[in-house]
Amino acid sequence: MYSNILIPVILNNPEKTDIAFEAARTLADEGAHFTLLHVIESIPVYVSDYIPTDFMTEARDTVKTKLKDLAKTLPNCHAATTEGRPGSEILSWAEKNNSDCIVIASHQPVFSDILLGSVAHHVVRHAKCAVHVIR
Repeated sequence: MYSNILIPVILNNPEKTDIAFEAARTLADEGAHFTLLHVIESIPVYVSDYIPTDFMTEARDTVKTKLKDLAKTLPNCHAATTEGRPGSEILSWAEKNNSDCIVIASHQPVFSDILLGSVAHHVVRHAKCAVHVIR
């Protein structure tokens, strides 16, 4: 069905990641390419003054290592990171890299999602490609 699948990953939720991987495998054409994307949210300036710069560098390195290890569990898969607002960055990555499907995990909606919106909701509403949401 799809040949270039983007899987946004939240590293502290392995259950959802496993389910997303299984769905991506099911939706993939033979020889499909997968990309695991983790978006590192920007830290506000008023907070960044209190965080040592080496801490953020180590955190980014840790994320990249974990993603590379996860990527080894899918065939034709590579890992990528970006920084910014998750919903916007996922959409931007998908468009720039010609993804034809985004497989994204979602949580059970809570009241704050009604007011603020969730990342998955933003991706579903604005993606220019197919989106498969995992609950």
